[in-house]
Amino acid sequence: MNNQEPLLRVEHLCQYFKAGDFVTKAVDDVSFDIRKGEVFGLVGESGCGKTTTGRSIIKLYNITSGNIYFKGVRIAAGIQSYKDELKKTKDPARIAELKAQIKAAREDQKNCDKEYAARRMEELKNEYEPKLAAAAGEEKIKLESEYKEKLRKAKKTRLVTQIQMIFQDPIASLDPRMTVREIISEGLVIQGERDKNVIDDKVYEMLELVGLVREHASRYPHEFSGGQRQRIGVARSIIMNPELIIADEPVSALDVSVQAQVINLLNELRERFGLTILFIAHDLSVVKYFSDRIGVMYYGKMVELADSDELFAYPLHPYTKSLLSAIPLPDPIYERQRRRITYNPLAEHDYTMDKPSFREVRPGHFVQCNEAEYQKILAEISSK
Repeated sequence: MNNQEPLLRVEHLCQYFKAGDFVTKAVDDVSFDIRKGEVFGLVGESGCGKTTTGRSIIKLYNITSGNIYFKGVRIAAGIQSYKDELKKTKDPARIAELKAQIKAAREDQKNCDKEYAARRMEELKNEYEPKLAAAAGEEKIKLESEYKEKLRKAKKTRLVTQIQMIFQDPIASLDPRMTVREIISEGLVIQGERDKNVIDDKVYEMLELVGLVREHASRYPHEFSGGQRQRIGVARSIIMNPELIIADEPVSALDVSVQAQVINLLNELRERFGLTILFIAHDLSVVKYFSDRIGVMYYGKMVELADSDELFAYPLHPYTKSLLSAIPLPDPIYERQRRRITYNPLAEHDYTMDKPSFREVRPGHFVQCNEAEYQKILAEISSK
């Protein structure tokens, strides 16, 4: 297993939505990490919390509780659970502890950009000072100019902008009143780029990269097909030169032939830019083809997580088995014999006394189960 520091680490993420006294637990105690350069697939049925997880990571929502670390820096910390407990508890020691945790979480989120900028500037210093000491003449002048420019950018960098998102609906995610040039370049403009020539060159480069042409820059979203709109969405995300892309069901609204084109495009961009991708999808066949590791979500919880080949070869949670049994194959003989497995959580699990937790049952293979189920899974593994 790769022991390097994960690019993204999600710890006990909870995202609850309140409507009066009613609370919807959209994401409930989800933990996982994504290593640099890999594609992490997130699958599950509609409404299981996949999209909410992605939106929470990119900070479109203020998370209820848990922590999200990007490049080792805490970019999001949930304080609502601390506040709720603060209202209920009367223990002075616990009150002081909760207040300290709230303060620390707020400080971390407030200073995450400063912390990352300081780290990046230190890296640049260690990289360029030996080069400058060894250089002379025009080479030294060129290096000094390059070093100053990178330092300037490092000071202004917002860490969360290194995470970009491709949204599910290629129609609703593009502003119909903006041209393609304005849509793709919006991030650059927000970051302070004012040179029109630089913006145009970058937009044209992105358009050609995703299989469109520069003449498309002056058009509006309604003039394009669904696949072309999704390519515009991809161009908008990669122009910011991100390290992590959250692809929220980027092919679910497209025809099958167009799906293959968009998946192949993402694969090419991943190889070219060294992208790390959180790939959210329904289609398990696509996820298997595209992902290195897969997490399975059900009703707001992560129920299984493993390498792609491992998960398809040895599904252990009943819900995962049910999902895999629903995958059709273009083989009439197999389809005639295929048996669908129905998942009924009330019949499958008894959590009245023995509560479940996320446990590692094989190296890198995690399953949501209680102690009795854990022993059963270990017996099932040993018999194979």
